[in-house]
Amino acid sequence: MALLENLALVFVAGLITALATGLGALPFFFFEGISDRRNVVLWGLSSGIMVSASLFGLVEEGLAEGTPLEIAIGMAAGVALVVIAHDVLLDADIDPKRYEEADFKKLVLILGILTVHSFPEGVAIGVSFADLGLEGGTQFLGFTIPVLAIFMTIAISIHNVPEGTAISIPLRSMDVANWKLVWWAVFSSLPQPIGAVLAFGFVRYAREFLPYGFGFAAGAMIYLVLTEFVPEALEIGERLPRGGKPELAGGIVVGILVMVPLTFV
Repeated sequence: MALLENLALVFVAGLITALATGLGALPFFFFEGISDRRNVVLWGLSSGIMVSASLFGLVEEGLAEGTPLEIAIGMAAGVALVVIAHDVLLDADIDPKRYEEADFKKLVLILGILTVHSFPEGVAIGVSFADLGLEGGTQFLGFTIPVLAIFMTIAISIHNVPEGTAISIPLRSMDVANWKLVWWAVFSSLPQPIGAVLAFGFVRYAREFLPYGFGFAAGAMIYLVLTEFVPEALEIGERLPRGGKPELAGGIVVGILVMVPLTFV
């Protein structure tokens, strides 16, 4: 029974981060669109948050559990998974414009592509819950929750908001209903609760692999920031002065500043 309760809690944490993606669609209930400048800032904010969570959360905790070599191996494996998954999917990219017109087969492909992007975040949540129920955590609803788990859940939830906005922008241009924007944004992060449960179950009962798990999640997320988030922001900012680089840098700095205080909790 305890195992099922723990798995349920981890799943809920992953589901919370997925639902947070839907918040990114809410501005379209009140505004017609979001400017390129603000969009670039949001991508920078998301990048700063994910890098901070990876370095100050996952890597730091991993070093407390294992050696730098184990962390490095885990990070390399995380990067390799993303690269290989992209190759398997023919280097496909997320194109929200296809969502509305997708049949079942296309939805399966889209979900596979989204898994490449969202699954590592779910893994990060899962490994952060590895010490669930052990001493040193925070009491909540009868559970002893690791501080790292709270940190990662908050970080990924904040990160998912601008990601939901980015997904909603092209759909809004197709006059997709606002409530559907929320649904498709949440849909894009559905692999996260699944990844969280799988990762938690693995590292919980194979703790010798925990350092590799921390490294794996950190490596995959940092790689996604460098190869997906930053290039996306620069592409959006092409029409802005200096290519939107000041907005991107400002967003990254704010994202880091937002998350750093949580590392001292």
